[in-house]
Formats: sequence, structure tokens, C-alpha cells
Amino acid sequence: MRIKRNKDKWRLLQIVILFIGGTLGLSACITQSVKPPQTVNTVDLQRYAGSWYEIAKIPNRFQRHCVGHTTASYSLRNDGNIDVTNRCMQANGEYDEAQGIARIVDSQSNAKLEVSFVNLLGKQLFWGDYWIIGLEDHYEYAIVGHPQRKYGWILSRHPQMNTKQLDHLFLILQSQGYDPDAFVITRWTNSP
Repeated sequence: MRIKRNKDKWRLLQIVILFIGGTLGLSACITQSVKPPQTVNTVDLQRYAGSWYEIAKIPNRFQRHCVGHTTASYSLRNDGNIDVTNRCMQANGEYDEAQGIARIVDSQSNAKLEVSFVNLLGKQLFWGDYWIIGLEDHYEYAIVGHPQRKYGWILSRHPQMNTKQLDHLFLILQSQGYDPDAFVITRWTNSP
């Protein structure tokens, strides 16, 4: 009788191991089968620098206090990094500003960057991916993405885009594996 119980325990352990192994294997297959978005071939950082208006974004936790009027400004530094200033209007009508640094991850294309807004004793912490996956020839608009598509932004040099331009950008996002319905249009009216 004692042998049977041990066999039952062993069989249960085998089932649990197979289940966990199968789940991990399936998860790995799914993760590997989804390719990250494709970045643009090259970015001229001199031309990319300057002010951008947020046209749309995938809602995220670090912008949840923003109700509109969101901008990003980039300026090149002597050390090869980029100063970043993000600004948005809050529900009370006041503006919130975050300052950070971007560093180039792929120096061949300049299209993959990482951004940090946390500085502790002069050291930047918590770097996040910032991939340029769409860029208009004259640098009038840009699409910024993330390797796992957790984040996404449409940026423009002007606070408004016409419907035809926006539809074109949503087609680009869709071709990059994003769900255009996940994006929310940024408000650019005068009232909060």
C-alpha cells in the first residue's frame, strides 16, 4: 500500500512538472514569434532635436496625470546624449514638467534610444526604450514605439494633424503590429 502512495505522489509530481514545462515552453514560443517593431533606417539627431507636440499615445502610468497640451523637447548635449523635457497640462490647469536624458543605443541608425527621468546623486536610473519606428522625410512627424509595444506615441511639429495624415500614421502603426484603437488623441483645446 505504501508503494502505491509513492507512485501516486510521483505521478502527480510528473504531471505538475509537465504542466509547468509546457506552460513555460508555450510562453517562450509566443514571445519569440512576436517580432519587435522595425525602427527607421536612420535618424539625423540634429534634425530630430527641437520641440514636438504629442498627437496621440497609448495611455501609460507615468502620464496619467496629463489631460492634454503635451510636448517633448530634445536638445543635443556635448557628451553625445540628449536632454529631454516633457511637459503636459494637468486637470487643474497647471503644467507639469519632467526633465531627463536620452542615450543612443544603436549608433548606426540613431533610431533606438533609452530615456531616463530619474537622477540619483548625478546618476541616471531606470532607462526605458524609445524606438523611432516612423519618421516623415522632413521631420514633421515621428512615431515612437517600444520593443514589446507597451508604449507608443505620435509626435508632430504642430499641435494638430489632419485626418488624412493621422489615418496614414495609424496604418504605419498597424503595419508595425500596434492596435491603432489603443491610442488616445491628445487634447489641444484651451481649457483643462
